[in-house]
Amino acid sequence: MKILILGSGAREYSIARAILNENAGHELFFMPGNGATSEQGTNLNIKDYDSLAQYAKQNNIELTIVGPEGPLVDGVVDIFKKNGLVIFGPSKAAAQLEGSKVYMKNFLAKYKIPTARYIETSSIEDAFKFSNTLSTPIVVKADGLCGGKGVIIAQTHNEAKVAISEMLSGKSFGDAGKSVIVEEFLDGYELSMFAVCDGDDYILLPAAQDHKRLKDNDEGPNTGGMGAYAPTPLVDEALYQKVRDRVIRPTLDGMNKEGAPFEGVLFIGIMVVNGEPITLEFNVRFGDPECEILMPLMTSSVSDMFLKAATNRLSEIKVEFSKQYAVGVVMASENYPYGSSKPAEIILDDIHHEEIEKYTHISYAGVSKEDGILYADGGRVLVCVGLGDSIKEARDRAYLRCGQVHFAGKKLRTDIAYQAL
Repeated sequence: MKILILGSGAREYSIARAILNENAGHELFFMPGNGATSEQGTNLNIKDYDSLAQYAKQNNIELTIVGPEGPLVDGVVDIFKKNGLVIFGPSKAAAQLEGSKVYMKNFLAKYKIPTARYIETSSIEDAFKFSNTLSTPIVVKADGLCGGKGVIIAQTHNEAKVAISEMLSGKSFGDAGKSVIVEEFLDGYELSMFAVCDGDDYILLPAAQDHKRLKDNDEGPNTGGMGAYAPTPLVDEALYQKVRDRVIRPTLDGMNKEGAPFEGVLFIGIMVVNGEPITLEFNVRFGDPECEILMPLMTSSVSDMFLKAATNRLSEIKVEFSKQYAVGVVMASENYPYGSSKPAEIILDDIHHEEIEKYTHISYAGVSKEDGILYADGGRVLVCVGLGDSIKEARDRAYLRCGQVHFAGKKLRTDIAYQAL
């Protein structure tokens, strides 16, 4: 099958890796891809979605998989479907669940899906007044897309007011912050859950935990994610069932009522408070780095899951997972997440241990290639993934692989999966 993957990160690399592992006969294309995806298939440079759809038609692309949120919110799925192409991901209308936090919170309230107490407003007075009714810490969110950085957890009322002021003035996030959500802080533990949906049916994948903060012990600024592990032992079948009944089913039914059936990945950020799942937020694509650890755990066909979801036929298949655990450790560049970094050559040690060869791999993100040499370009550079029969074994293997990777200024956390261990 000819498959086009939109995106340039380790998430897209991991999806491609899983597809090639199941069948080396698939032919892959990436837009734009990165320096390492060029070894998995053909990188394209066609930024206009109409032109990309024409390319897909002319080259008989049978399935397109959209990785990041940007193209989804921009309506790439609608453009491809208008051209009679099969594409995995939500429509522009359905992608508002991530594209607008205001839309998302109001949707949760309308369909009685458990979420934190909140106000959505563009009035600084109303936001201040509501924040005064909350105990600290207080959560302040920009409405639009901010690359995973539009959420401030204010430790004092004064900090909350500064965050509100800077968002509404446009200083923090430009137009993305012209409307804000102020909400109560929930005290519990956080989970990432992913449902692959076809508008009516869905498949719930094993729950993962992400590590957002830059430094060990969850210190430092928020990032796009510094590592993750799955499945987490913090979820039992009773909790999965609560999420199915209280979150996923009412969301799919509600989106159908809104005239925007949800197809694609529903990424549910859950806070578990006293055993009850409360919805923090929705995203409309796989998390990164969660995708990098979920893909290698799938034992059934990955490409078939995407194809059946994109053609409303999920009920025809059974998705299966191995009994193993996966841990992913992100290696970031020197100045991440504060600014850009100078390109640095990546040097990989030869692997002499069968354990590392068999149970670990690297998924590449912020890399380029020149004269056959890979360079770390900045941001999150790559993810070292380890598999094992326990979380500890998977984690130890992931860190063994980290020890084989060298580039100037490399930065990583040393405590990924500590919650479970």
